[in-house]
Amino acid sequence: MDRLQLDKNAKLTGRVYFKDEVMWLGLSGTGASFTFDGTKLVLKLKGDNIAVGDNPIDYARIAVYVDGKRVVDEMINCAEKEVTVIDRTENARSVVEIIKLSESPMSAVGIEAFAEGSAEALPEKPLKIEFIGDSITCGYGVDDEDENHQFTTATEDVTKAYAYKTAKALDAEYSMFSASGYGIISGYTEGDEPISEQTIPQFYCSYGFSRGNFAGTAPQDIPWDFSKYIPQIIVINLGTNDDSYCRDYKDRQAVFSKLYADFLAVVREKNPQAYILCTVGIMGERIFPAVEEGIKIYLKSHADSKISSMMFHEQDGANDGFAANWHPTEKTHKKAAAVLTEKLREIIKSI
Repeated sequence: MDRLQLDKNAKLTGRVYFKDEVMWLGLSGTGASFTFDGTKLVLKLKGDNIAVGDNPIDYARIAVYVDGKRVVDEMINCAEKEVTVIDRTENARSVVEIIKLSESPMSAVGIEAFAEGSAEALPEKPLKIEFIGDSITCGYGVDDEDENHQFTTATEDVTKAYAYKTAKALDAEYSMFSASGYGIISGYTEGDEPISEQTIPQFYCSYGFSRGNFAGTAPQDIPWDFSKYIPQIIVINLGTNDDSYCRDYKDRQAVFSKLYADFLAVVREKNPQAYILCTVGIMGERIFPAVEEGIKIYLKSHADSKISSMMFHEQDGANDGFAANWHPTEKTHKKAAAVLTEKLREIIKSI
């Protein structure tokens, strides 16, 4: 079988990195899609340093779809494994989509494609959206509807989360930059000191961040070229983890708002034409006024008409249940996606 050159013959989704002809996926939702003409398609999945370790809750999870049907759902728990995606006796045409279901901080996965046949990149869709978020965007625990269970990548599926569903509803390209437990001023904490190492802004200009790596190179050490993906809309859904630190302390909320404004300035610098929508609320609404204050602080020094806010409805556990560790279920994500989709349709009319 011949190697397929995914960097040339596939449409790339998200911040995908190539090294020695291997496609590396870190962030949630990263992947590739193409039309395949032929009889056989095999993927070689390469694990990182996490895959050869002994902590299964952090193994990367990946899915492959053929003509819209998920045919591969694999945990990367070794240095290399092969999966046969297509194996048929006669030539035929199929649409193949590769998606990393789990998030970047825990692990990464490398992919090589070999085939008896050829591949052609799918056409780019005109609407492009970037989602910046936390565990909610990643689809944390969505495959485990028991609120008493804890995190594992095996129950994380970005395709069942609100961001992915919104992109599909709008027939849009998407790119995601998200991580569970991360925020603006602090990661999730039950203490009185901020966990400043778990913040999104410090990594936003890279390929992500991970305890794993891309064949020896950490994604956080590789600068992202913002010209590779130019979104018309950016949705920022951060603040839920910061709220665990800020709580009702006005001084902490004030620092959060200032740092939120600083991050907005970076997002705007890197995406000068995009409309920015700031959201929060699915797992709690208390931080929303501080988000709005962050926007006000930003606007004091930036003449920016392409920015607004929206508060999600808080999840309704009594009717919709909870997923692992009190995270939203797919039913909740569907409701959130419907609200966000409608909001983005209004924004699209104005840009």
